[in-house]
Amino acid sequence: MDGARLPGTPTDDGDRIVAHVDMDCFYAACERRREPPLEGEPVVVGMGFEPGETHGAVATASYEAREYGVDSAMAISAALGRLPRKVDAVEDPALDVADAGFYRPVDMEYYESVSERVRAIIHDCAPVVREVSIDEAYLDVTDETDWNTVEQWAARLKDEIRSTVGVPASVGVAPTMSAAKVASDRDKPDGLVVVEPGDVRDFFADLPVEDVHGVGPVTAEELDDLGIETAGDLASADPDVLEERFGERGLEIYSYARGEDDREVTPRGRPKSLSRESAFTEATDDRAELGDRVRSLAASVADRATSKDALYQTIGIKVVRPPFDVNTRARSLPGPVDEPELVESVALDLLDEFEGQRVRKVGVRVSNLSFTAGEQASLGGFESANDDTATTGPGADEVNDDGASEPAPDGQVTLTGAAWAEGDASDDAATPAVDGQTTIDDFCK
Repeated sequence: MDGARLPGTPTDDGDRIVAHVDMDCFYAACERRREPPLEGEPVVVGMGFEPGETHGAVATASYEAREYGVDSAMAISAALGRLPRKVDAVEDPALDVADAGFYRPVDMEYYESVSERVRAIIHDCAPVVREVSIDEAYLDVTDETDWNTVEQWAARLKDEIRSTVGVPASVGVAPTMSAAKVASDRDKPDGLVVVEPGDVRDFFADLPVEDVHGVGPVTAEELDDLGIETAGDLASADPDVLEERFGERGLEIYSYARGEDDREVTPRGRPKSLSRESAFTEATDDRAELGDRVRSLAASVADRATSKDALYQTIGIKVVRPPFDVNTRARSLPGPVDEPELVESVALDLLDEFEGQRVRKVGVRVSNLSFTAGEQASLGGFESANDDTATTGPGADEVNDDGASEPAPDGQVTLTGAAWAEGDASDDAATPAVDGQTTIDDFCK
């Protein structure tokens, strides 16, 4: 269904009204916008699927592709094993053309151009917008509508994006940011869910605990050990136990499950860093698999920096070992550069320190960003650059630059815009979420 208002009681106009706009399978939607015949077909956007390529990963899988078991952050070789390319199936009689899909390379420049058009519509509809990634944003629409008319307002926004830009969006509306985020995931694709004041806790009650904003698969497993399976269980749990087990993040997710979230929608400035993280279904010590994942993440981060005209002076990685042992390593360069190959080589060098160790998640980051015009630094002094090492303790899993634990909204791989040592933690990174895409950093991301 296109819209689904959850039962609620009308409240005063003074209550805050937050909308979360999340573009559905955005990269795949952009490819369909460019190639309309792809509508309804399995579409995979990623790198490394061309014959002869040995490395690569899925960035986005359409819903049709996910029916074949293809997920974001999956190695492209695994995706091809589950869903062959149409062009290969046509040429190989051993393959069934009906069970094949269309593969397209990541085209960030094009996706950015589509995102800019969506962003223009969003800014026309709301006075306060927090752009979270290339495909999602929070809007404070308290002064634009009320609880009696907000569903119609949201429906018009969705229609405007679809008719003007040609891509689908799901919208969640609630009195808090965390609830609006969850609401936008409830009826994908092309969904619209409104949660009114006073109904947030009831809305969460029967949902799986991993649906709570900030709870990823790793945290969900830990909560299950405590007998907490639903958001309602989490809301009724002993906060002292949660704080002891998860630190401040335990109290945060406890509050979200209870419908408590005082954060305000605030616009963002330029990012301090750009990063992307990816979680493995099971911890692995396979050096080839880890290397492939780091290469994919490094390429995405470097592309992101280039698209933002950002130079970087520090390159780093994050390695999460079971259960929550978070380790970061970084190398500082003599000056700011834009060198994608250097990002990959430095990240792989830093990964060598964890040879033979089991890893649950890896991340690549560039930081100390510079947006000023001028030539980049010479790499002549690279050999004398410093290695910066930092290790944080359990519970620090993933960080997002929007001041909240963010599940990767659409299963599309995330390029966050904050340093790993800042913001809140979440373990959702590139684990496919409700919409199977892995995100990117600022909705102008």
